[in-house]
Amino acid sequence: MIYVSLRYFHTSIYREPPSNELRTKPEKMKISIITACYNSQDTIEDTLQSVLSQTYPDIEYIVVDGQSKDGTMDIINKYADQIDHIICEPDKGIYDAINKGIKSATGDIIGLLHSDDVYMNEFAVAKMAGEFKSKNVDSVYADLIFVDRNNINVTKRYWKSANYVKGLFLKGWMPAHPTFFAKKSLFDQLGQYNLKLSQSADYELMLRFLHKYGISTSYVPEVIIKMRLGGKSNFSIFNRIKANLEDRLAWELNDLQPNFMTLIKKPLSKVGQFVEIPQVQPNVSQYFRFPQVRLSGWLNTFL
Repeated sequence: MIYVSLRYFHTSIYREPPSNELRTKPEKMKISIITACYNSQDTIEDTLQSVLSQTYPDIEYIVVDGQSKDGTMDIINKYADQIDHIICEPDKGIYDAINKGIKSATGDIIGLLHSDDVYMNEFAVAKMAGEFKSKNVDSVYADLIFVDRNNINVTKRYWKSANYVKGLFLKGWMPAHPTFFAKKSLFDQLGQYNLKLSQSADYELMLRFLHKYGISTSYVPEVIIKMRLGGKSNFSIFNRIKANLEDRLAWELNDLQPNFMTLIKKPLSKVGQFVEIPQVQPNVSQYFRFPQVRLSGWLNTFL
């Protein structure tokens, strides 16, 4: 195991602050951002710069590399003095790498930014932190856009989410996982990503947290992440088929029973991502909001 560059070392143990402390002293809420990567030399620098440019003052940045064979680590080491923890060792895939990051995290909140992705702007983490502060919830999620792999200013799909209410998972709904921020204590109490699932561990974790255990959550109706097409979960039709098959296992692992149409509605609900696609301009304001996509909601009603 190789640990490189600790920007600072924390000797105190963080306690979960009471709700009134969160409301009056948001600077005490440390957010751990985890980037898992492997052979990501073409995109990792964009991701690193996106995190390091965030305006939120209390970010712990953790990068977990699966012992890349290309120049990924050379790029990461350029920023070593700005990254709190760098772990470079073989892993069992992206979810194993994320679990390692969670284990080493000392923040109150866990967020992810994958090595193909970037934040919409420098205010993204501050926006999510503000939602935790104002709503006093266990988790927060938002919208994302899928962008062209070679030009992140060209939008291909738009994942417009919705306010969560109990039962939405039965209708095939799920929030955009890369935008999902949750309290570190939840991973300690309810478990991390299940490595029995190679494609749908993100879906299973949110199903477990939100649907099974009913943690509180809040939706920020703004795009906070640009996700490059061609990542692990959307790289091929085979991966999508495998992920959809694993969705059923996600319910079984939690002793939950989906409705007859749940696992049919889930992929169908994504059709709406291709409708009314916004063309995002560079340096878009943090206050800019896109028109709502209606089709996925119509599908849920119809089915």
